[in-house]
Amino acid sequence: MFENPWFETIAEAQRRARKRLPSTVYGALVAGSERGRTIDANTDAFAQLGFVPRLVGHHAQRDLSTTVLGVPTSMPVLVSPTGVQAVHPEGEVAVARAAASRGVVMGLSSFASRSVEDVAAAGPDLFFQMYWSGSREAMTQRMDRARAAGAKALVVTLDWSFSHGRDWGSPSIPEKLDLRTALRFAPDVLPRPGWLWKYARSGRLPDLTTPNMLDAGGRALTFFGAYGEWMQTPPPTWSDIAWLRAEWGGPFLLKGVARVDDARRAVDAGVTALSVSNHGGNNLDTTPAAVRILPAVAAAVGDQVEVLMDGGVRRGGDVAKALALGARAVMIGRAYLWGLAANGQTGVENVLDILRGGLDSAVLGLGHGSVHDLSPADLVVPADFPLALGVTAEETVLRP
Repeated sequence: MFENPWFETIAEAQRRARKRLPSTVYGALVAGSERGRTIDANTDAFAQLGFVPRLVGHHAQRDLSTTVLGVPTSMPVLVSPTGVQAVHPEGEVAVARAAASRGVVMGLSSFASRSVEDVAAAGPDLFFQMYWSGSREAMTQRMDRARAAGAKALVVTLDWSFSHGRDWGSPSIPEKLDLRTALRFAPDVLPRPGWLWKYARSGRLPDLTTPNMLDAGGRALTFFGAYGEWMQTPPPTWSDIAWLRAEWGGPFLLKGVARVDDARRAVDAGVTALSVSNHGGNNLDTTPAAVRILPAVAAAVGDQVEVLMDGGVRRGGDVAKALALGARAVMIGRAYLWGLAANGQTGVENVLDILRGGLDSAVLGLGHGSVHDLSPADLVVPADFPLALGVTAEETVLRP
């Protein structure tokens, strides 16, 4: 039976990704930690928010555009940096082309499977992401390389605590691909001949190295080599973050904020923007949904830095809700990876079109002409929905 390559929801993109990918690859995309409560909390929280639509006075034209860290974007959605995108032979390059074709910014992970130079050539509006990993000299070299490639901002992710166990089991990911490894994974891969055929046609094997993370000899670390370097690096202090900010010298986004006091310390460290995030549920399980934490953080520091949010965005309506609660933009991860697995570059474009259409519909129904007009008055927010974490006892009493 013929299957239309176009899909109408991100849920359908996920179904197709699950159908087309080997189970170990799909399991790596789902990710999560421990019981997976935070993954579900992120998506469920958006469903707890309702819209307050208007009947008359709609705008025939709606402006969805904005800027993030000074970079114009056609809508307030950024492609979030995610590691090794071996779900498709073109990986991050396909994603960069899709983002460029839809006029949005792409974040490139330092754990990516394609080099920052190749990705920047495919999509010029690029933010480069780093962890606090390795020596200061190594980090400076990575920043210099990203800057030379044309990266317009640095994204620093701090919110992963190396949670490993999953009640449903973690996928088996090899250190490298060779004949022995191929034979071991054959029972999982062979039932997905379409995925295997794409790689055969491309002449490439799934790349499990990280070309933006080089060792002392200039060789790309394997994914686990890069992960090991990160785990063995002593965690940063706020002074370290201030050093990193000064060393980069340009727009700087700190990703992983969940507390108001951390948001304030980030402002003191000189960040340009921050993203309210729980690492998509891959961090400490039972951390509350990011969108529930967003209003308090936006109220505390939104007049000083740009506040973004990531975690659980699956619809354009979710984007509208996040903007109404104080976000300047959202970042998406799993959603575009499912699109990439389902249909390559076109699948990522499909996902971005779904989000654009849903956002436009929400702005229209709420009676606005611009995404900048969205506010809490457009939402039905349960009384116990907003959470203010990391505030003083006095602030807790005064909080509405």
